Amino acid sequence: MNAIVFDNVSKHYGDVLAVDDLSLAIEPGKTVALLGPNGAGKSTSINLLLGLLAPTHGTVSIHGRNPAQAVRDGELGAMLQDGALLPELSVKELVELVRRLYPDPLGLDEVLQLADLTGLADRRAGRLSGGQAQRVRFALAVAGAPRILLLDEPTAAMDVESRLRFWAGMHDYAAGGRTVLFATHYLEEADEHSDRVIVIARGKVAADGTAAEIKAGAGGQAVRFVIGEQPTAGLDTLPGVSAVEVGAGVATLHTSDVDATLAGLYRGTTLDVRDVRLSGADLEAAFLAITRES
Repeated sequence: MNAIVFDNVSKHYGDVLAVDDLSLAIEPGKTVALLGPNGAGKSTSINLLLGLLAPTHGTVSIHGRNPAQAVRDGELGAMLQDGALLPELSVKELVELVRRLYPDPLGLDEVLQLADLTGLADRRAGRLSGGQAQRVRFALAVAGAPRILLLDEPTAAMDVESRLRFWAGMHDYAAGGRTVLFATHYLEEADEHSDRVIVIARGKVAADGTAAEIKAGAGGQAVRFVIGEQPTAGLDTLPGVSAVEVGAGVATLHTSDVDATLAGLYRGTTLDVRDVRLSGADLEAAFLAITRES
């Protein structure tokens, strides 16, 4: 039985169509990244999974049951982008409060260790930094030992070290055969920490596969070179170029035909091109190509 199933699901907000006939299935034990531009339907999809919203059409199921029943049975744990913590309670008290809501929770010390909160156990929630509060939200999401974990932008407000520790904890939790679905804007996190990537655009699945498969399917390479203060007009019309990025004096041309692009760059422009580097398409380039097409 699949852990999560969307069967021809649509969700309207008045005249706005947030999710458009979405169908997908996620197997148990997989860690899946959900990607998409702002307004693509990611958060709406997560709210549908949690039973916080009802689909306008279609059905959502969790281990064969409706979301409301699955949530009542403790099948899902969620870490949402926003979620106020009771400021007067300590981290340890908050975790213990949530643990007591479930029939077979994780141990208190195990939860604190997973979320890298052992050293903050006695600190009151009202005195936590933004990144520390995020780690507490993760702890509350796993406290009940749910079989499915939903994470919506989980590393927002975390510094680099905290993000590394968070993902280590997430992998430790998932290693027990649990299913993890996370939405993120950090594409390198999707590349590094998922078994599968689902890209949603305009409420529909635009791409689905491993990160490597999506990068290969998007095709293309990147041509990077130092451009300095020279004008960039016309770079997007070079042969094979699908997208142009310019920043800090460096131009990046995403192209499906690197030879044609280089020939056009050297023969068709008067630019002083220096320090040229070639690379295969990364997940960011694939994501941009996929969402532009959609």
